[in-house]
Amino acid sequence: MRAIGKELLVLATVFQFASAAGAQTPPQPDLRGQVTAPAASQPELSLSNLEQMAGENNPTLKQAEENIKAARGRAKQAGLMPNPVVGYQGEEFAFKFFDEKSEHFGFVEQTVPLGGKLAKARSIYLREAERAEIEALAQRHRVMNTIRALYYDALGAQRQIDLQTELSRIAHDAVTTTTELFNVGQADRPDNLQAQIEAEQVDHELQVARNHLSQTWRLLATVVGRPDLPQTRLQGNIEERIPSFDQKEVLAKLLKSSPQILSAQKRIEQTKAILARAKAEPIPDLFLRGAMGYSTEFIDTNQNSGNLKRTGVEANVQVGMSIPVWNQNQGAIATARADLAYAEQDLERTKLALQAQFATVTQDYDNALDTVRRYRTAVIPQADEAYELYLKRFKEMGASYPQVLIAQRTMFQVRQRYINALVALQQNASQLEGYLLSGALTSPRLADNSGGFNDFVQHAETEKVRSGTDNALDTTGLVEY
Repeated sequence: MRAIGKELLVLATVFQFASAAGAQTPPQPDLRGQVTAPAASQPELSLSNLEQMAGENNPTLKQAEENIKAARGRAKQAGLMPNPVVGYQGEEFAFKFFDEKSEHFGFVEQTVPLGGKLAKARSIYLREAERAEIEALAQRHRVMNTIRALYYDALGAQRQIDLQTELSRIAHDAVTTTTELFNVGQADRPDNLQAQIEAEQVDHELQVARNHLSQTWRLLATVVGRPDLPQTRLQGNIEERIPSFDQKEVLAKLLKSSPQILSAQKRIEQTKAILARAKAEPIPDLFLRGAMGYSTEFIDTNQNSGNLKRTGVEANVQVGMSIPVWNQNQGAIATARADLAYAEQDLERTKLALQAQFATVTQDYDNALDTVRRYRTAVIPQADEAYELYLKRFKEMGASYPQVLIAQRTMFQVRQRYINALVALQQNASQLEGYLLSGALTSPRLADNSGGFNDFVQHAETEKVRSGTDNALDTTGLVEY
């Protein structure tokens, strides 16, 4: 009786596979094709759509543009002449003889910076504006790299859901078949329990995949600046592009053209400009003052005639300059030299940090690329063949049903690992193409504000020259939100 039950289980399961697939299709699910496209009425978003949204809505890109405007404004302000002083001057007020002694003047005075101080001050902030432009470019790379990483993550999650949905359908069909056979006494209780356990595990994994896609979508919508963006299916095929790099060329480009390197180089130029401004500080500024007025004092134009006349209209001129006897700006010059040396070493540090980050990313890229190639050419075809052989033997009553389930699950699992490797490959490739930058919602670093513009004391162009966070290289994880 037990043998007859086993044979009925085999026949019923084979019939279930055949009826589920149809007479014209293979009995096993065909997972080697592309993901089924969504219905035509379902709206889809492409990678270019997401990048366009980010360009319009991500606040950090707008912040970076405002930094450029602010730096250019500081450059303009730093090169302006000091305003003249216009005023009134009264002298020799004799209260008993106010109209016979007092003098009244209107004056204008002007400080004229010498030694090219204004041009040198403007040069500092022009370099700052150039650094702000580089930072804006870096921020765009950060945003786009993060969007691409999330896009490929979501694309992979869609594929995983498609796989898990198909596996869940098959698992529940198996539960239905074994339950019916168990109810008529033609199947063992362990077979029925095993089928139910398998279905529950598959359903859990399907829910995990859905939760992952939902979280990834929320992150993606936040990065593009549209947190209320409704979730929809993404366009694209994660297998379309299998990127390949000449790592020596990529590293050479990174160390030459990356925004991190360009910013560090521009920082050196800026500190050189600060040093030049500090050296110009001891050069005296010219002080000019001119006044014109009226004196009520009487003067005797002829000693013998006794003819007295009022002095009348008068003028005076003053010209002066400071003499750098005690203060020759020695401290500020020493500080600027130290800051220049610091900036030069910071460039070397940035190069080393980039090479260290490059080594990590390329290792992950190489591992993912090897996984993709091996699974595509060997592992997946072998898993398919093993499943087909077990299924054929099962139909011929030469293999047990659990062996078919194991082969089937293995076939799905290798595809899941293949999709994960594709996601990792695309994300690491995006990092290599985007100068290893990440952090789409990190506020772009503000350019240095050096304080007063027309106050020609040593600290005006040297304060805030260096801080512990300036030019900090982003060496965090692959995707930093």
